[in-house]
Amino acid sequence: QLVDVDVLFREMKGLEHGHLNISVVSTANYFTPKLLAKFCQRHSSINITLNVANRDAVLKQVTDNTADLAVMGQPPENSDLAAEPFMKNPLVVIAPPNHPLCKLKRIKLKRLEQEIFLLREQGSGTRGAMERFFAEHGIKLHAGMEMGTNEAIKQAVQAGMGLAILSLPSIELELETGRLAVLNVEYFPIVRHWY
Repeated sequence: QLVDVDVLFREMKGLEHGHLNISVVSTANYFTPKLLAKFCQRHSSINITLNVANRDAVLKQVTDNTADLAVMGQPPENSDLAAEPFMKNPLVVIAPPNHPLCKLKRIKLKRLEQEIFLLREQGSGTRGAMERFFAEHGIKLHAGMEMGTNEAIKQAVQAGMGLAILSLPSIELELETGRLAVLNVEYFPIVRHWY
């Protein structure tokens, strides 16, 4: 599923030495190291600095020209930056495996209004996508706690504090170990792309 890292760094071809500052949104950190490992194997004399932050912080780094390249789920609008989609980013509804909704085959979107949702912080791309999605479908979101990392969200969902929407790659380990479950909700996954 991961793309060839050289596609992302076409402009780097022929570069023998140098430094590359890369900023990624926190959710992209679940797959970016695999991409960078391949790149570093092919271009061993290029030094890389990887900064992980939320979308607002990454956008500021790009605007301030402190990042050479950024990875995020929604590129800035009305910008002269080049943004290339390179991989799908499906967002899914997650619950603890013992949640009653886990037994249902096709959950109506409206049913989610009865649930509490744990949220990423303001400025998170995942939160923005979630809020836009619910607003477009006329669903009133009942917000629970706000948390600054995917890891905190996952732990809170496992503890039964509410449901959440996260990127599928960020929960692969928890799905394999049975600590989290993906709910079968109509209109999900929300398929976005990484840019």
